[in-house]
Amino acid sequence: MVGRDPDEEHRASTPLELLFDLCFVVAVASAAAGLHHALAEGHVSEGLIGFGTAFFAIWWAWVNFTWFASAYDTDDVYYRLLTLVQIAGVLVLAAGIPGLFQFRSLTVPTIGYLIMRIGLILQWLRAAREHEEGRPAAIRYAAGLAVVQVGWLLRLALPGGWGWAGYGVMLLADITVPIWAETRGTRTTWHPGHIAERYGLFTLIVLGECVLGATAAVQAAISDAGLSVSLMVIAGSGLVLLFAMWWSYFKRDAAPRLREDSLKATMTWAYSHYGVFGAVAALGAGIEIVVDTATHHSHVSETAAALCVAVPVSVYLLIVGVQHKHLNPTEPFQQRYVVLTAVLVLLSTLLPLTAAMVAMALVTSALVAYGVAVGEKAPA
Repeated sequence: MVGRDPDEEHRASTPLELLFDLCFVVAVASAAAGLHHALAEGHVSEGLIGFGTAFFAIWWAWVNFTWFASAYDTDDVYYRLLTLVQIAGVLVLAAGIPGLFQFRSLTVPTIGYLIMRIGLILQWLRAAREHEEGRPAAIRYAAGLAVVQVGWLLRLALPGGWGWAGYGVMLLADITVPIWAETRGTRTTWHPGHIAERYGLFTLIVLGECVLGATAAVQAAISDAGLSVSLMVIAGSGLVLLFAMWWSYFKRDAAPRLREDSLKATMTWAYSHYGVFGAVAALGAGIEIVVDTATHHSHVSETAAALCVAVPVSVYLLIVGVQHKHLNPTEPFQQRYVVLTAVLVLLSTLLPLTAAMVAMALVTSALVAYGVAVGEKAPA
């Protein structure tokens, strides 16, 4: 196990990485389902806290594996077995997400997180033993992850509010490990093209989970109350929103700029994807809430249901807009139009529910159309 060439041509995701992503979808779906049920019952704060807590564990475990694999994927027996251990861990984590929403219990998710961490720590220790040049960074990663994981386990013993305070402390400690490991001495040899592809693929997978959840909600509504014009309009508008979000993300390739950027800028891009992935997953729950409300199966108002879609869409557009402007600073794309679109999406919630969904689909489509027009005029 030695550092891979960061300039390697035709570097693509492996079948094992794709299996890893697909198993993570189980956890994403569990988090989105928990958010949906909490919002449908009007438990907004509980739903948001549970979703944010669960999604951090999902996202951060995926991020850590992805960057390690970009630098050290050997695809041999030992590497495959330790990756399968991490997959088992995320499934344990997913099994504990319903309890997190219902009882605020982090015991099972922490056990799943521990299993994933054990597999990753062993990977880093192997890299430290076999890759002399990258040994200092690999040791820092292994030591940092081990210490933080002990902290996560000790946090389980803290009572009540102290446990949640400890959660905040351990969260900050966890996300600091890569910064500490990468900014002292030799950095890991991650591949910019591979990283950009991996983040894009996970965005696609979360979008797919969003489609699955929304489709299931529409199917249930049709089975219960039959097909109606408003339901068709809501489903069509939700689909257009998903298309627009896909187009907004994939209008430019991030790899060239990741290759040129500083480590700080690259980490900012990588860390901000928590909002991107989380917004897409939350949108799936939001569309389900809209369908439930339109068919009188939720305990929230039409405005609240529309906000369940408008807020994640606005967050997504703002983050992706900033990311693209950072990656393409010379492109004549005006950020004020992204902000205007986000504001219009939020204001559309003042309309009746079906009209609000149509308005959101129209304004996001207009932003995509503007981006296409500007992109065609931009220099190659």
